Amino acid sequence: MDNQNKTIGSYVTEDYRTAAVFGRYGIDFCCRGNRPLKEVCQQENINYEALLEELSQAAAGTITGNDNFSSWPSDLLADYIEKIHHRYVEQSIPRLTGLLEKVINAHGGRHPEVYEIADHFRISAGELTKHMKKEELVLFPIIRKMANTRPDSSAIPEAAFGSVANPISVMLQEHDNEGERFRKIEELSNGYTPPEDACNTFRVTYELLREFQQDLHKHIHLENNILFPAAITLEATLRERKPG
Repeated sequence: MDNQNKTIGSYVTEDYRTAAVFGRYGIDFCCRGNRPLKEVCQQENINYEALLEELSQAAAGTITGNDNFSSWPSDLLADYIEKIHHRYVEQSIPRLTGLLEKVINAHGGRHPEVYEIADHFRISAGELTKHMKKEELVLFPIIRKMANTRPDSSAIPEAAFGSVANPISVMLQEHDNEGERFRKIEELSNGYTPPEDACNTFRVTYELLREFQQDLHKHIHLENNILFPAAITLEATLRERKPG
């Protein structure tokens, strides 16, 4: 792929260290990672050559096998997402919910934006919980079955939903929804910058919301840009091999 048409997601897939560069420029590499980098630079008035240099510097050195997610088998990547990112979301939701309630009680009168932030987070928490269960119970199991189908087998895993592309399309839309919801939270919180009169709880809450969004970006990137395309390709390969 030539650099003129290379997508944002492709850079991050090749080397996740470039994600920090995109983050500094406010470029969405997960939900909207399918956009050509040069086109985004033109739209956002970003110096394309300077950004390429920053990406090159970020990717300098040898990437370790543990970070090279694009080389992982699909079943291993699904396991990693479930055990690392799904578990992180599940453990973070109750803590952040409680902290946001404390911030509202202490600061809601002077900072009404925290009510809206809490509402967005509450909706996101509910939607993400349902979303992850659909992946764990419906999508990931068929990906694991396909990944473990023997090369010499003529039988391929079948699912009630038909092609794996069908649930993936739903997951992609839900990723877009949560990406947009967290963009609103980031905007309402002024980039997770606590006000001058913020107490320690207020500051910790904003920092944990920032961390939650960063983890969500990596979580969505691994699925949108690596796992889901790999699953679609794997299914196509298995079907080509199927006789008759």
